[in-house]
Amino acid sequence: MTLSTGERRYPRIGLPSGMRVTWQGSRGRLVSRVATLGLGGLFIEANDPPQVGNHIQLSFSVPDGEVGARAIVRLSHPGEGMGVEFTAMSHEARGRLQHLIQTLIGVGVPPNTPRSASQTKTSADS
Repeated sequence: MTLSTGERRYPRIGLPSGMRVTWQGSRGRLVSRVATLGLGGLFIEANDPPQVGNHIQLSFSVPDGEVGARAIVRLSHPGEGMGVEFTAMSHEARGRLQHLIQTLIGVGVPPNTPRSASQTKTSADS
């Protein structure tokens, strides 16, 4: 596991063994490997990722249940994958993601971590 912050609002955690994410964009539903994750988004491995600016719906399992969210593609590298930023996630799903990250890095993420207004909108945890 690798922890990186760079110029990000939230640290991202590298997942060498990966975890799977189901995501859906304009080309249908796909299952891919998550390379890094954080409270703000994910890097998803995909051979033919959507272009920057496209919106996707995604879902992945964590020990506490499912995390469902809407996201926007911020980076797109054909043959590698895409960096996505969460744009909408239910409060419950965000809590599950936060708990997973706390467990992985072994330290607490402050409960009142800043987030944009769009991240507090609720969406179905599909």
